[in-house]
Amino acid sequence: MKNSYSLVIHGGAGTILKSSMTAQLEKAYKQGLTEALIAGNQILENGGDALDAVEASIVVMEDNPLFNAGKGSVFTHDGNNEMDSSIMSGIDLRAGAAAGMSGVKNPIKLARAIMDKSEHVLLCGSGAVEFARLQNLDMEVSDYFFVKQRYDQLLEIRDTTATQLDHSSAPHGKKKTGTVGAVAIDVRGNLAAGTSTGGMTNKRFGRVGDTPIIGAGTYANNRTCAVSCTGHGEYFIRAVVAYDVSCLMEYKNLSLQEACDEVVNKKLVRMGGEGGLIALDYLGNHAMTFNSEGMYRGLKKAGEELQVEIYRV
Repeated sequence: MKNSYSLVIHGGAGTILKSSMTAQLEKAYKQGLTEALIAGNQILENGGDALDAVEASIVVMEDNPLFNAGKGSVFTHDGNNEMDSSIMSGIDLRAGAAAGMSGVKNPIKLARAIMDKSEHVLLCGSGAVEFARLQNLDMEVSDYFFVKQRYDQLLEIRDTTATQLDHSSAPHGKKKTGTVGAVAIDVRGNLAAGTSTGGMTNKRFGRVGDTPIIGAGTYANNRTCAVSCTGHGEYFIRAVVAYDVSCLMEYKNLSLQEACDEVVNKKLVRMGGEGGLIALDYLGNHAMTFNSEGMYRGLKKAGEELQVEIYRV
């Protein structure tokens, strides 16, 4: 991978069917993915770090209300937005994560600040927000995060005990998985991964999914791979999905694609977990593996055309 680079992104997985997608909405999602890839690619193309590219791509998706992260975050049972994020560096296994935070415009920037400017890995709730303010990160009032479609999703199920993930036409959103993420390898061969989400609609009790859990929703190690997950978080936590892919490569010598298939299409399926992941290995090989109907995803490699996909191909 010397003097080469790759970037892979996702915008969530789930019951994403062409039959239920308008041409206008499909175009908007593809444009959003394209803009995120361009932002990260500009950094990699100019010899920048994988970490910076991952952060830049995710910021673009956090600012896009189509995706369940940042501005487009779904609502909790109480009508608030509680966001989670994480980022990890493959060269030294440093990581930063934040959970259950509100008011931070770009949660991935907070995860990066926690990694770079604190002695901690995971901060949560009001403490994470306090740290964000100390780092002078951009904050927003609740109106910024109000997206009518997201609020309507809450009103549909607010009087039930159901929770709802994103990207689905299924009753009560049983097959929705909304998260954004990116993985990259730069010209120096360093890997990085990041993930950001607004969680589940109608979630209660401070529920946190896999996104801010290092090894579950995000993992990066220069010896193996970088992984960002999207799916039903409880299953991804129990299966330690991101780290399991790395472990299968490190200890069983599986290829990246073999490891992803084993975890996503076998282990998770046996457990009843739905979703997917994106990954890059230390050689620049990529995987975009999911067991759902679709996954918003994109790829840009040095010297190759940008690609974005939504449905199974």
